[in-house]
Amino acid sequence: MIDDEGSVPAEGRAGPDMPMDDCGRPVPRSLLGRRAMITAAAAAVAVPTVFGGAASAAPVPAKPGRRPHRGHYLIKGGALVSVDPGIGTVPRADVEIRDGRIVQVGPRLKVRGAEVIDASRMIVMPGFVESHYHMWSALGRNFVSEGFEYFAAKSATVAAYQPGDFYHSVLLGLAECAGAGITTVNNWSHNVRGPAYADAELAAHRDGLLRARYSYGHRDGQPAAQPIDFADIDRVRKQWFGGASPFEGLVELGVNLRGPGQMGTFLAEMEQVKARGLKVSVHSGQGPTTAVHAADLERMGFLGPDFLLCHALPFDEADRQAMVRTKAPVSFSVHSELRLGTAGGFHGQLLRMAAAGITISLSFDASSLAPINMFESMNVAWNLGIPWIGSDTAALPPLVFKQIIEMATLNGARALGLEKVTGSITPGKRADVLLIRQDDLNMAPACDIESAVVRSATPANVDTVFVDGRLVKRDGRLTAYDVRGIVRNAAASAHAVRTRAGGRLTPPTATPPKF
Repeated sequence: MIDDEGSVPAEGRAGPDMPMDDCGRPVPRSLLGRRAMITAAAAAVAVPTVFGGAASAAPVPAKPGRRPHRGHYLIKGGALVSVDPGIGTVPRADVEIRDGRIVQVGPRLKVRGAEVIDASRMIVMPGFVESHYHMWSALGRNFVSEGFEYFAAKSATVAAYQPGDFYHSVLLGLAECAGAGITTVNNWSHNVRGPAYADAELAAHRDGLLRARYSYGHRDGQPAAQPIDFADIDRVRKQWFGGASPFEGLVELGVNLRGPGQMGTFLAEMEQVKARGLKVSVHSGQGPTTAVHAADLERMGFLGPDFLLCHALPFDEADRQAMVRTKAPVSFSVHSELRLGTAGGFHGQLLRMAAAGITISLSFDASSLAPINMFESMNVAWNLGIPWIGSDTAALPPLVFKQIIEMATLNGARALGLEKVTGSITPGKRADVLLIRQDDLNMAPACDIESAVVRSATPANVDTVFVDGRLVKRDGRLTAYDVRGIVRNAAASAHAVRTRAGGRLTPPTATPPKF
């Protein structure tokens, strides 16, 4: 049993009945009484939701919202960062999109019947792919405060959420991602408190329009020896991913596991996972020691392209070579590694993994740990990606802009098994595309466009976003979402969660904020 940094606390050795959070971190016994009170009182606190109440037994809206159509577009004259090795980065190119697919890429394309989008002052690039985001807590981004950071805030609130809160939280996160140019996300759902919670998140994905993996997990505080609910995973697969799926292929089902800290549970879960052919995500440590080693997973026969490891800060050369041999990807949560990475040496691990040829993707972990801003993640990773004189990284090559952009796009797609679908501007792939204004005050004068993407751009510069050929953002405005409604509902849910949790999170008034 390991904590989120990968170490094994003394209280974590108590045995298989020890309550665990969803990163494998033991829950202090002192919180159990409070959690029981939260659970008992939760239904008494109402929150306005589309489900008709916070304690609704079936929190699934009957019909999805209105979806933008997939049209025929010609993105004309943009500076192109294609992330396709055969196309590269070019100062001017056109991109044709039709029926959700990238049809052709090249200079001065002749296309009939397409709506022309003038990109002459834009940078055109593939949408970002995020590989590790706990979206159920997106509305809790500002629950943290001085002396009350991520783990404390999470432990105080995990049982205070109701299904409707999950819906509003995930939809908030998805809309924010869309606005920031993130077109694919791995929703690492590590607090599934029951079937209604899973349904609420999946309803948000249906209405959120982004490409995604829904990685079904367990509930925070679940005993270490208790496996996740594979019976409900089977129900979810049939209900949400069967012939009547509302996702149109945009969302796939995966799982996240606690890893081999509790070996019996892990082996039992992996048996179920392999029988179902599900892709796996596992936290693998931010502390100086870890119970999740890639070399051990390889020896067990589990490691491979469909086994995504996150953090991996304490990994050694044997772990890295195991990942190289098996083509296992890693998700680096740049801000989280800096704040929670008690193993230190984050920049060294990043350099060593890059030098080894491991597929490195970028991620946020949680909105209370990082901004939902892939530009900032790229910027920080690039600034950290240098060898240090006099250290064991001195002989390693520095990271360059092309590598960093690939981590945020094509490597993310590879990490999720979607490299044939998205991650680059390549004819035949689905049209997940973003346009960045390069004549904005913080971007001009643009020179090296890869440098401008990594060093200067922010979500405020994102002008246009396509997801699967649908325009979800245009002229700097989200057009496919009721932004005010999403914010209003998320604020009401956050107020309700704080009220249920109590203590230092108790709101100053009993009235939810008005937006």
